[in-house]
Amino acid sequence: MTHAPHIQDLVDDFAFLDDWEDRYVHVIELGKALPPLDPAERNEVTKVKGCVSQVWLVKLQNDNGTLSYRGDSDAHIVKGLVAVTLALFSDQTPEDILAIDAKSVFSDLGLAEHLSMQRSNGLAAMVARIQSDARTLSE
Repeated sequence: MTHAPHIQDLVDDFAFLDDWEDRYVHVIELGKALPPLDPAERNEVTKVKGCVSQVWLVKLQNDNGTLSYRGDSDAHIVKGLVAVTLALFSDQTPEDILAIDAKSVFSDLGLAEHLSMQRSNGLAAMVARIQSDARTLSE
């Protein structure tokens, strides 16, 4: 499948990892690299509903019409999934965000089939939140 360049870069990075354990470690490392949220940003407005672990997404509207996100979680693997999700959707226009088939991308990354149902539901909740923001801004 052909992806936008920023997504293809992510897919290519994961393609170098031979097995699920390597991907798992890489996801955790991506999460560790996220800049921390300010404690005040961890609130009910930024909290993502539908995640078993606590997840916060902070939306930023850029002057050029794109959206960026910052995020965090209280669980290492989920924080890594937040980082992957931010790599997919940050610095994109609302229209581009809505055009991303996240389910397909997570499959291409080799993550979808290895996530528990709870983590998959949490990932879907993050994507739904970002797409909802984009839908609201594109109307």
